[in-house]
Amino acid sequence: MQVAVIGAGRMGRIRVEDLAADPRVSRVLVTNRTAERAVHLADDFDAAVVGWDDDALLDADAFIITTGTDTHLAHLQRLAPIGRPLLCEKPIALTLSDTRAAMDLMEAHGTALQIGFQRRFDAGLSALQGRIAAGELGTLYSLVLTAHDHQPSSREFIGGSGGIFRDMHVHDFDQIRWLTGEEITWVHATSAVREHQQYAEFDDADTTVIMGTTTGGTSFAITGTRHDPRGHDIRLEAFGTLDSVASGLTRRTPLDLLPPREDVPALALDARPYDGFVDRFRDAFRSETGAFVSFTLGDVDNPCPADSALESLRVAIACEESVRTGQPVTVADIITAGH
Repeated sequence: MQVAVIGAGRMGRIRVEDLAADPRVSRVLVTNRTAERAVHLADDFDAAVVGWDDDALLDADAFIITTGTDTHLAHLQRLAPIGRPLLCEKPIALTLSDTRAAMDLMEAHGTALQIGFQRRFDAGLSALQGRIAAGELGTLYSLVLTAHDHQPSSREFIGGSGGIFRDMHVHDFDQIRWLTGEEITWVHATSAVREHQQYAEFDDADTTVIMGTTTGGTSFAITGTRHDPRGHDIRLEAFGTLDSVASGLTRRTPLDLLPPREDVPALALDARPYDGFVDRFRDAFRSETGAFVSFTLGDVDNPCPADSALESLRVAIACEESVRTGQPVTVADIITAGH
C-alpha cells in the first residue's frame, strides 16, 4: 500500500520514518509547500516526493496530514471526496463549528478519519485503560494528571496554537474520556502567566489548574505548565476502590525527590529526563502510525474517531469560559454553533 504524508515538518518526519519501517507499506509519498523540505525528508527515508498540487498525490491508499492546524480543513476538503482513510494530527480545527463541518464532510463521503491523539498508544496509559475497562481498579475515585512542557513555546507557535487549553490540555481531556469511557460533565479552570511573558502577549497562560467530574462521577484534577526546568513531565494517577495505579512515573520522570526516611529505600529518578513530547512519546507515535496502517487495511476499528477531537475541544472551550467567569462551567452548555 502507498501512504502519503502531507507536510515535512517535525510531525511529518516522525510519520515518514515510521511508515518507511513498516513492511506493510510499499511506498511512502511526501509533499510539502516548500518542495526542498520534502526532498530532504524523502531522501532520508527512501520515500518519493510528490508536488504540493500534483494529482499523483491522490493515488495514495491513505493520507496523513501533519501540516499546521490552520491548513487542516483545506486538506480534508480536498481529500474527503476520495474516500480513503485519513490520519489528521490534532486538532482538526480550533473551533467547534469548523471541526463539526469537517466531520460532516467525512461522513458525507464515507471517509474514515483518525485523530492524532498519540497518548492513547502510550504503553503505560494503554495498560491502564485496559485495567480500568476490566474493572481491576473497581469504582474509580479520581484521576490526577500532570501536563508539564519542558521548554516554553516560541512567539510564532503561541500565536497559532489556540491557547493552552485547546493546544495542550485537549490531550488530557481525551485521556479522561478514553480511560473512563465517559464524558466530562463540568470543569472549573484557572490560568495565569507566572513567568513567561510571551504568553501574555497572546492572552494565553503558562500555568493552569483544572478540576472536574465525568458523567459517571469520577473526579479529576489537572496541573499544567508550559515550562518544567527538569524536563517534559506527563503522568497520570488513577485511584479506585480496588487499586491505585500510576502511569508515566519512570526513572526518566523529571522530579527531584526530597530525602526519604532512613527506613525507606530511595527511589532513583532523573536518569535522563525527557526533553520534550517527541522524546516522551516516540514509541507511542510509532504505535499510532502502525495502528493507522492496520486501520487502513481493515484489520482494526478506528482507534481514535473524529468525535474525540470535537468533544475534547468542547471541554477546552468550557475551561476558557470558566477562566473568564471564575465559575464552574457545564460542558454540555458549550454548543457547537458560535464556537
